[in-house]
Amino acid sequence: MPFRPFQLMKRFLPSGLYWRSLMIIVVPMVMLQAFVTYVFMERHWQMVTEALSQSAVADIAMLLSEYEQNPTPETAARISGRANSYLSMSVAFLPNESLPTGSSFVGGLLDRSLSDEIRARIPRPFWIDTETYNDYVDIRIAYDGGVMRALPLRSHVYAANSHIFIVWMVAASIVLIIVALLFLRNQIRPIERLAQAAEDFGMGRDVEKFKPQGASEVRRAAMAFMQMRDRIRRQIEQRTAMLAGVSHDLRTPLTRFKLQLAMLKDTPETEELRADVREMERMLEDYLDFARGDPREVSEETDLGELLGEIQGDAQRKGHQVALETVGDLVLPLRRNAFKRCLTNIVDNAGKYARHVWVTAVRDGEDIDILVDDDGAGIPEDQLEEVFRPFYRLDAARNLDEGGTGLGLAIARDIARGHGGDIQLARSPMGGLRAVIHVPV
Repeated sequence: MPFRPFQLMKRFLPSGLYWRSLMIIVVPMVMLQAFVTYVFMERHWQMVTEALSQSAVADIAMLLSEYEQNPTPETAARISGRANSYLSMSVAFLPNESLPTGSSFVGGLLDRSLSDEIRARIPRPFWIDTETYNDYVDIRIAYDGGVMRALPLRSHVYAANSHIFIVWMVAASIVLIIVALLFLRNQIRPIERLAQAAEDFGMGRDVEKFKPQGASEVRRAAMAFMQMRDRIRRQIEQRTAMLAGVSHDLRTPLTRFKLQLAMLKDTPETEELRADVREMERMLEDYLDFARGDPREVSEETDLGELLGEIQGDAQRKGHQVALETVGDLVLPLRRNAFKRCLTNIVDNAGKYARHVWVTAVRDGEDIDILVDDDGAGIPEDQLEEVFRPFYRLDAARNLDEGGTGLGLAIARDIARGHGGDIQLARSPMGGLRAVIHVPV
């Protein structure tokens, strides 16, 4: 399998627009700071330290040269006083002394700079110590008959305050990042609101309070969403009005049939005709409900546990044995009547073809799953998805819409998807069929 580094990087990159935009700002800034810091440390800091070391060694060379012209105690005292007054350097000439044994050479930037300068300007044996004293550097140089010891200030030979530049650079970057976070958050928030409004509208929830905000491009997208929302609503209203007209036109002849049958004598033939008329009315209601989709109902905060309790009571009054169990907080926005019909279709179908029905509602984070299990005959696995097709009817022993139009499960799934969820069928651990109604909170 070929190695794809870009695909591997995508696994670790953030998926949200906010964090990706933040990376576009922060990553180049961090890279620039790393490059500037490297250049500063390797070039500027080294150059400043070498210049300071060169100046300090030049002063030491001048003082040693002056002492060697007249190596007397008076000359040593006069040079030491002048060095302390004008150069802030402690100087002592130690006759009959020798250089310390061993080496204190550490190998850092300061040690290398001083060693190179002393070799270049004072070609004599020397010994330096940059670690013993915090504020001074101990430099000793051998001359004929003794040792010259100089203690220049560390700040005069080493760029000790270079870290201030780095501190200021990091502090300024942190301030810039905080400002970028604030401005970026304000730019991303309208996009998040637009995404939330689109998601709510897809779940059938009210989005009347949504208003275009943010940059011009985001406002254009929000206006396009609102226009799309209005077009969909107009289309639904037109379809509803058309279906209302069709319903009225179809119910009129059915009503005449019922009146004419009521005027006839009660015979087996007239009773069959009345049953046909009732079947036609039920089929008409199913067709209209499926096509209409209950668009006029508004979502409201609903306690799903309470709603399931009502459905359990209705099912038990019909003679079904239904057990109910709820887990967690089950309050969420629903079109209550529509969702009740969805659950009633599933529970009633389970009760028709099984002796026992178990209903379980569980909340898992931002989702709620409703499991309806039964101990009936079940459905063949190759038809678990087919039964959701409109007008599809099973020929097997278990027909989920027996005697109906084949729209029961289609209506139930349409309602569940209208809430942003779905319905899936599977084999139940109880031996029959399991229907899983998934709804996001």
